[in-house]
Amino acid sequence: MITQQRLEELVNECAFATKQGRVASYIPKLAEADPQQLGVYWMDLAGHGMGAGEWEKRVTVQSIVKVAIFLQALADCPLDELTRRISLNATAETFNSIVDLEVKNHHRPLNPYINSGAIASLYMVSGGPEGRFQRVMELLRKLTANNALSIDEQVYVSEKQTGHRNRAIAYFMKSTQIIDGDVEQLLDEYFRLCSVKVNCRDLAVMAATLANGGKNPVTGLCCAQKSFCKTAMAVMVSCGMYGQSGEFLVRTGMPAKSGVGGGIMSAIPSKGGLGVVGPALNETGNSAGGIELLSRLSDEMDLSIL
Repeated sequence: MITQQRLEELVNECAFATKQGRVASYIPKLAEADPQQLGVYWMDLAGHGMGAGEWEKRVTVQSIVKVAIFLQALADCPLDELTRRISLNATAETFNSIVDLEVKNHHRPLNPYINSGAIASLYMVSGGPEGRFQRVMELLRKLTANNALSIDEQVYVSEKQTGHRNRAIAYFMKSTQIIDGDVEQLLDEYFRLCSVKVNCRDLAVMAATLANGGKNPVTGLCCAQKSFCKTAMAVMVSCGMYGQSGEFLVRTGMPAKSGVGGGIMSAIPSKGGLGVVGPALNETGNSAGGIELLSRLSDEMDLSIL
């Protein structure tokens, strides 16, 4: 569908977009990222892949892990019970907003890809304290075909020390009976999951696994039910790119999930998966270079699902 040379050319052509963003600074350790970093990896459904740019350089997964959390919650909890606590609707607010919880939707998080929804989803994963974390980590390793995934301890500590908004969100949800139990333990698991280190290939394999109905094209392992993958990708379409989800869908036509570490995972059903990393973020918290690159790749490779 695309040659190695053309993939490299596209990364170079999109390098200008990295100068239009800034690295995240609300988590102090993320402020140390290289704003000019840009890389991409393509994985097809036969397990063949190629990367360009700084695709091997790792960043923390951040909000992209919410997809794995949601998939595990879908596996562990009946959908009607899950949607009693978390709806599947888009939000116009920021990913760490408390407003939606207070004045909209009867205190339910609007979707599993904002912070409140991801924390509530993690609460619904079976296994209780520590067990929840291990189950999501195991799923993430299967989805990425990378058993060596590990946590960036410095980012984890930085997130834990500065995660006051997430604490406010979690304690508010406890006050409204969306979650229960030890809030600090649940948040510790959430901060650790957001701090897992990934590269473009990890994200591309994860995306291709979703696009392949839950079967990892590299390992051949069935990681998740096809219906769960369809649900996860449907919510990615409407909610995966924060407040820019609609614009991104118009530009690319692809389901995707971003993270403030600079990663974007894009799954194209029946075709493959793309992973991009560019830590310089635009005003909505998405990779500036990554969006430019995905937009051009969608056009050149005819990846739009619309």
